[in-house]
Amino acid sequence: MTILEAAKSGNLPALVQEAADAEKIPPQVLMERVAEGSAVICRNKVHSGLRPLAIGKGLRTKINANIGSSRDHADLDLEVDKARVALAAGADTIMDLSTGGDIDAIRRAVMKAAPIPVGTVPIYQAIVESVEKRQTAMVNMTADDVFEVIERHAEDGVDFLTVHCGVTFESMVRMEREGRVTDVVSRGGSFTLEWMRYNEKENPLYEHYDRLLEIAGRYDVVLSLGDGFRPGCLADATDRGQVQELIVLGELAQRAQDAGVQVMIEGPGHVPLHQIEANVLLEKTLCHGAPFYVLGPIVTDLAPGYDHITGAIGGAIAAAAGTDFLCYVTPSEHLRLPTTEDVRVGVIASRIAAHAGDIAKGVSGAAEQDHEMAKRRKDLDWEGQVSLALDPERAKAMRSSSLPSDSDVCTMCADYCAIKIGTKDGNRPENP
Repeated sequence: MTILEAAKSGNLPALVQEAADAEKIPPQVLMERVAEGSAVICRNKVHSGLRPLAIGKGLRTKINANIGSSRDHADLDLEVDKARVALAAGADTIMDLSTGGDIDAIRRAVMKAAPIPVGTVPIYQAIVESVEKRQTAMVNMTADDVFEVIERHAEDGVDFLTVHCGVTFESMVRMEREGRVTDVVSRGGSFTLEWMRYNEKENPLYEHYDRLLEIAGRYDVVLSLGDGFRPGCLADATDRGQVQELIVLGELAQRAQDAGVQVMIEGPGHVPLHQIEANVLLEKTLCHGAPFYVLGPIVTDLAPGYDHITGAIGGAIAAAAGTDFLCYVTPSEHLRLPTTEDVRVGVIASRIAAHAGDIAKGVSGAAEQDHEMAKRRKDLDWEGQVSLALDPERAKAMRSSSLPSDSDVCTMCADYCAIKIGTKDGNRPENP
């Protein structure tokens, strides 16, 4: 019995209790949300030693960190380091998007290094292996190649799988009729689309969706229905191709839930500020409240090198509007493979966005954390402020770089500190 099937039957699995405790909500509430499909619990049944993670309605907004090798940079130790850095920075999940080196070994090493849910995009490895095996173009990959890799990932304990099932001929036609600036920017979406065009066949993940559901159900893997037609620039946001794919994903989400398989929906992408809330509403409506997982969103195309900031701006608005899961964006976005420092900065930026969104949507305990920080600031309790910071390491380093640790002020105002002057019993400077 899967987690979803147990929830629908009214049984309360121990892992639901554990996940609810972490969210500080009654387990019955979480079970009801899982049963209705508005929340999921990430934990592959063969992934041992993993604390189950709940994502969805009314819960703390979660953060994912993408790592993974490429053909030009295939270093297992580096990817393990990135996983550890992401974990230390507070990521809730990690996605291994490797396309270079020993992909199986990298994935398994990452899972061992970070005891949090791990996701993958199996078509990446299917394409790489098909090219290597046949020494031909990626369009010669077979449906069996894809499903063999999907099953291998599930057997390894991968907790959620991104699958681009909504890239169909119908979605493709609408996207082409629209006339896009950047066409298809999703790697998995472009792989799938190229295969479909060359072979003149429907997407195997759509055509053989029941086969995918059988594998997911057997291992209790969450399906993350990928957005192959996500916009790659502001000009392409919320167009017919994107929305048509979302309609298909809503239908597939319902089929998954009917089969006892948990599902969440992936979203854009590059979206202007004024369209973010509408995108969240569209997903929640068309997909009947399924958890929404977005990349960013990135709110301007003009900031390469600073896209952790553009993504955090969009992520905060998306989270406040009801998005459940943010995929981080690093300063390297659009430019290079992220470094370990890029990973750390990306996670922190997304955590800031998620927390800001949680305050806006009234997630339990979110505003209370800020209230506690305010009290520490009033008391000039610098150690307390550092301990509550989302990035205590950076806060401590900046604080200690210019003043001795026993100072009760900072170098911005020194003894002219407004809080020190304004506090009833504070020590005022002699000549303010």
